[in-house]
Amino acid sequence: MMSVILPTLLLCFYGFFSNLRPSEPFLTAFLVGPDKNLSEAQVVNEIYPVWTYSYLLLLFPIFLATDYLCYKPVIILQATSLVVTYVMLLKAQGILAMQMMEFFFGLATASDVAYYSYIYSVVEPALYQRVTGYCRSTTLFGSAAGSLTGQLLLSVGKVQQIHLVIITLAAAVVAFVAPWSLPMPQRSLFFHKNSPVAAESHSGEEMSQNKRMENLESKVPLNNEAVSLVSNLSVKSNARRGLLEVLHMLFQDFLQCYRCQTLLAWSIWWALATCGYFQVINYAQALWENIRPSVKYSIYNGYVETISTLLGAVAALLVGYLPVRWSLWGELVLCFLSLLMAVCVFVMDITADIWLCYGSYVIFRATYMLLITIATYQIAASLNMQRYALVFGVNTFMALLLQTLLTVVVVDSAGLGLDVSTQFLVYGGYFVFISVVFFLAGLCKVICRRLSEQGQSRSPSEMESVPCPTEDNCGGYTPCSQRDDQRSSQVEMEPKT
Repeated sequence: MMSVILPTLLLCFYGFFSNLRPSEPFLTAFLVGPDKNLSEAQVVNEIYPVWTYSYLLLLFPIFLATDYLCYKPVIILQATSLVVTYVMLLKAQGILAMQMMEFFFGLATASDVAYYSYIYSVVEPALYQRVTGYCRSTTLFGSAAGSLTGQLLLSVGKVQQIHLVIITLAAAVVAFVAPWSLPMPQRSLFFHKNSPVAAESHSGEEMSQNKRMENLESKVPLNNEAVSLVSNLSVKSNARRGLLEVLHMLFQDFLQCYRCQTLLAWSIWWALATCGYFQVINYAQALWENIRPSVKYSIYNGYVETISTLLGAVAALLVGYLPVRWSLWGELVLCFLSLLMAVCVFVMDITADIWLCYGSYVIFRATYMLLITIATYQIAASLNMQRYALVFGVNTFMALLLQTLLTVVVVDSAGLGLDVSTQFLVYGGYFVFISVVFFLAGLCKVICRRLSEQGQSRSPSEMESVPCPTEDNCGGYTPCSQRDDQRSSQVEMEPKT
């Protein structure tokens, strides 16, 4: 049990303190304040976009390096990047220095993949769900605790904003200690697989337990071809050859996964909505600064971040209790809740009341956390662990690619360089576009489902001519081949006279 408890405790410790950032809700106010003395246009149009560009640039190399180096070195790299980020935020001056700070923060953000995938290399599949819950909950709690601490120190303790940066740096230094004590994994998802001899040495009970978990994670359409490819992948003495084999296997998996139309639909929403979500939360502080300047009034960004994080966590927990047939109504749910997010963004943009703006932000963020949890479950339900990592990585990459294009055109001074109020008008229209796309997709799906049900109400001889729905094997439909198997098995089970 210590082989499970120790890495889990260390990861939770690291996740809590690395996300304990009292200065984060007040970053824009700090940069435009007397400590850094930057203009809002410099912060919004020249400094913040660097995070988006660096995140996109580093995501795929970090993804491969994480697996090749077996996670731990990349977690240490992330901890180091966070320390460098807050040292620069505390000491450095000027636009170029702040852009470098954003680059290191982008490196830290891209390295999140190592934190969330490390645990799968040191625990058995039966414990995946439990330890994932522990790690994710501690990061959320750390983020909420950091926001609340910063707000209380600012409002009640009357500390200066630079003191919040010092506390954030201290928390990053504490977090930096934990990864060094993590045990080094001996296997990974792609580059370093257990050899067949080692696999045979496992006990029969453990193997059967792993097989049961794999069957749960690998639904029918997506668990055959790539699993054998991954299982047969061995560590090569030639690193370049191993990399090419892994890239080939990932490409084959990519083609196989995205043939599933339901997975593709949820992935499209994931990429589109995450792009818009990142833009809104990245520039919300600048919008709040316009409505209620921190140099004249007290600001309450910390309370807002705390409430939105906790409410989002509660919304995510409620997903399992929602009586919705996601295979049928998923697209329409995405449509209406995306429209709600659009309304929240428009309200944030047009209102002059900071409290109404705060409230809209809380609803917006909680709605996204609810939907992204549903999307995560719907995608993961049909995937094994290898494809889980691949699909989620591709979705995040596409979200960042879209965000980069949006940033270049709308935000960056090299593009339109719009002011923050006009930007939020664009982001509201962007979520309306997402809502329209999924309204049309959901309407088509409901119509096809009704036609399919009418076909199933015919006689068995008539059903033979009914074509399979386009989303067989991954949308809640029963494939034609399975219907044939079910009918033949029913005939075999009838008692012979």
